Amino acid sequence: MPHGLGFIIYRFDIWFFSELRDMAQPGMGGNPALKDTYVQLKARMDKAVEDFRREMAATRTGRASVHMMDTVRVDYYGEQMPLNQIATVHAPEPQLITIQPFDPSSLGSIEKAIRTADLGLNPMNDGKMIRVPVPALTEERRKDMVKHLHRVLEEHRTAVRNIRRDGNDAIKKTLKDKKIAEDDEKRALDEIQKLTDDEIKKMEEMSRGKEKEVLEIK
Repeated sequence: MPHGLGFIIYRFDIWFFSELRDMAQPGMGGNPALKDTYVQLKARMDKAVEDFRREMAATRTGRASVHMMDTVRVDYYGEQMPLNQIATVHAPEPQLITIQPFDPSSLGSIEKAIRTADLGLNPMNDGKMIRVPVPALTEERRKDMVKHLHRVLEEHRTAVRNIRRDGNDAIKKTLKDKKIAEDDEKRALDEIQKLTDDEIKKMEEMSRGKEKEVLEIK
C-alpha cells in the first residue's frame, strides 16, 4: 500500500472516530450543568418567534381577517387589554370586520384603540357594535407594509441574537466555575448558534410569505 494512501486512511480514521465521540457526547439538554440554561434559552427564543408569528398574522393585507386585530390593546378600566379578551371579533365579509364588545360601555375605547393602532383602518361605531371596513391596499400602502414587515423582522432577529448572547455568557460562566470542560463549552456554543440560526430562519420564511401576500394584487 502506498505510504500516501495509508496516511490518508489513517487521517480518515482519526476524523471518523472523533466524529463518533462527539456524537456520543450529550447536548446541552442532556448535560446537567447546562440543562436549565438550554431550557430557558429555547423557551425565550420560541417566545420571540411566536411573538413574530402573531405580528405577521396581524399585518394587514387586502382581505379582512380577525387576526388583524390581534395587536390592538384597549384601555379598559385603566388596564391595557387585548381586544379579543373584551369583545368578539368576526370577519363576515372579505372587506369587513365586526367587533361586538362584551361591555357596551367599552365601544368608545375600542374605537379609539383601533384608530391609534397604525393599521390604516377607519372603524365605525353605531352604538351597538363597531364595523371596520377593510379597503383594498394601495400600492403605496403595500410598500409601507413591507417596510413594516422588514422592521419587525429585524427587531425579532435582534431579540433572538440577544438571547444567544445571554446563553453564551451563561455557558462561559459555567466553564469558569469549572462545572463543565472546554469541550462541553465548545459543543454548547455551537448548539446555541445552530438554535439561533434555525429560529431566525423560521422568521425569515414567515416574513417572505407575508410579504408575498401583502404585495399580491387582489
